[in-house]
Amino acid sequence: MVSAKNLPAKGTVNYPPGDARELEALSQLVASTTQLDLHRKPGLQLAERIRATLRLEAVAIFDADLHETYQAGTWWPDIENTIRNTCIFEIVRDEPSTGLRQRVLRIGGLPIGALVLRGEASAAVVDSVAGLVAITFDRYHSFANETRTESARRVEQLRTTVLDYLAHAYKTPLTAIRAASSGLVETGSYTASQTELLSLIEEQTELLDHLTTRLLQTARLDAHDLTVTAERVTVTSLIDEAVAEARERLAAMHVKVSVDPENLTIFGDRSLLRAMLTQFVDNAGKYGALGTTITVSAVSRPGAVLLSVHNVGPVISVEDQEHLFERFFRASGASQSATGTGIGLSIARRSAQAHGGDVWVKSDATNGTTFYASIPVEPQELSAS
Repeated sequence: MVSAKNLPAKGTVNYPPGDARELEALSQLVASTTQLDLHRKPGLQLAERIRATLRLEAVAIFDADLHETYQAGTWWPDIENTIRNTCIFEIVRDEPSTGLRQRVLRIGGLPIGALVLRGEASAAVVDSVAGLVAITFDRYHSFANETRTESARRVEQLRTTVLDYLAHAYKTPLTAIRAASSGLVETGSYTASQTELLSLIEEQTELLDHLTTRLLQTARLDAHDLTVTAERVTVTSLIDEAVAEARERLAAMHVKVSVDPENLTIFGDRSLLRAMLTQFVDNAGKYGALGTTITVSAVSRPGAVLLSVHNVGPVISVEDQEHLFERFFRASGASQSATGTGIGLSIARRSAQAHGGDVWVKSDATNGTTFYASIPVEPQELSAS
């Protein structure tokens, strides 16, 4: 082992390698490391404690997950490249002439960083220190992930609560406005401009009522304590309900229904399945070309029922198809052809996922646009997550 006079930096007295005092220092390091504040990145704390406890000249630690290097003591300018290369090329090296020691930090055989020391310490102690740093990094990243997950959960829970409150709060005045506007229409004759204004009030009130209903559905699907009530649902009746609910949107369209076999059933939450299918039908009526046919189909597949709604209209680009079921996303050009909020299709996806199924869309100029939902036939462990 190198003596102090051969080291690049001087002024420290190191424990003799293998000495009992070195093991005692390692024990102290282990104890102090367990008390690190994992709310902060541990790299710099570790570097400083390792240098002080083992009386080393310099310590450098690289965290591959954060792509950050932490230093204690005096290093040459190129130390960052040295320690990153130690990790990338998995270098394990001891240089007695300089006192430089390089180690790869591993968890389960996977390189997660690197440790470079300068000073006198036995190879066994350096190996132990590398293992200690690796474990501490793993603890920190696990803790950080849990913290981020919990924070995201709380934000989502708050957002859902606010969404639910606002939707319910709007329902009461909307009901009053609709009742008042209907009463005004029945009280007597009006001029053409007055009738137009009353019609506008009724139309916009209907739109707001529709939006608040969607918000309530979204809040319900986002709730962590969602209870999904499963029952045997006849697919034909489900389609009839969805078409009836979207009847105003379909006034200028032809609707064709195909169910094979006719007695096809699904085991699931009727209201969620209806909301999903109604959204597909409503969407087809909104964007389909006037006078064309909308086809609502259901066919039996191994272990599942495949529901689909087809229309002829504007093509949805491949880029938009990838994001169409994300909340508040609207396809490019959608705002010019029809009004919407970008909530409905996200409700459809969450409804399908709550049943262990999924949704997707296919759209091209030759075949038109078809929205699909695959729902398991038999009972599933139902969840909104």
